[in-house]
Amino acid sequence: MKKARVFSGIDRQELYHSCLNGKRIGLMTNQTGIDRMFRQSVDLLHKNYRLSALLAVEHGVRGDIQAGEKVDSYIDPKTQVPVHSLYGENKRPSEELMHSIDVAVYDLQDVGARFYTYLYSLSYLMQACAKYNVPLVVLDRINPLGGEKVEGIILEDEVSSFVGEHPMPARYALTAGEFALYLRKLLKLDIDLTIIPLDGWRRNMYLDDINIPWVAPSPNCATLHAAECFVGTCIFEGTNISEARGTTLPFEMIGAPWINSYELAKKMKKLKLKGVHFRPCSFVPTFSKHQGKVCNGVQLHITDRENANVFASGMYLLDTIKSIYPEEFKFLTPSEGDVYFFDRLLGTTKYRLNKMNVEDIVKLQISSEESFNKQTHDIKLYR
Repeated sequence: MKKARVFSGIDRQELYHSCLNGKRIGLMTNQTGIDRMFRQSVDLLHKNYRLSALLAVEHGVRGDIQAGEKVDSYIDPKTQVPVHSLYGENKRPSEELMHSIDVAVYDLQDVGARFYTYLYSLSYLMQACAKYNVPLVVLDRINPLGGEKVEGIILEDEVSSFVGEHPMPARYALTAGEFALYLRKLLKLDIDLTIIPLDGWRRNMYLDDINIPWVAPSPNCATLHAAECFVGTCIFEGTNISEARGTTLPFEMIGAPWINSYELAKKMKKLKLKGVHFRPCSFVPTFSKHQGKVCNGVQLHITDRENANVFASGMYLLDTIKSIYPEEFKFLTPSEGDVYFFDRLLGTTKYRLNKMNVEDIVKLQISSEESFNKQTHDIKLYR
């Protein structure tokens, strides 16, 4: 099948040249910020304009830092431009940083899931731009999961965090530029915002429908299938079940030493969930939960992406494991405060506290999806 010819914002210099020319630029980006020729935005803006500061989010500017690890401030060896960490002690740009630039630029590729911290780094950058009167240019990028299908429940305020700060579903179906417009509307920001749009992209297009280069947005989400699974399996991060970090298939496999793979797969098959298949599997994580131990469980295969409800599939999988192994299954206790990480990922406390069962959560999806689609209808740039 011939792939669609799509241009990202960074490829459309004719549209952003006047916004950047002669100005001190602060660029928020990482390894995913590349043009059609695989050249990094860092290097392009440094060569053609006055790149004054790099703003580092989770995983760092060059993508060399594991999930959750602190990012330090340093001098980028290649460009000699100062890198300001926004994933360490401070996640918000400082007044000093904002006064050192004339324009901020955002060029990051995420995976289309609410849990990604890049979204909230953009949110904090937008708030800082509004506060200190600094224009923001967003170089738009695709949503690899397409722009039509919304899944999951709307995040509740009481579980807001840096893995989910705004009222949106797990799969939100917006591009980077559209998400910026959503934030401006939601937060009522008085901001000079310019979106450099995609060219050639339509809402029904997934990553594998187009011909733009793809770089893994993070070390543990390297492929489109992993990104699709992530919508449903990320919630396992809040439990004592391995989401297969430390293997070659993180978020595609789920397991623990005490699970019987075949029993679990058999029970999942009985649920007759559309568009997904749960294959018995075993794996040994080289790091993270159950490091060095044989974990038994299932691998999630999405066989029909249009009919699959991956978020619901993840919930049913977790609920099934919880019902089979009530003594072994645990929600990880909070490391700080009193909000469970699982609740932050799911978007509510009600399931963990037994105020809603899995069917209630899945039904809640319908109203959540309708509500979010209405809220974002007028900010969508593509049809």
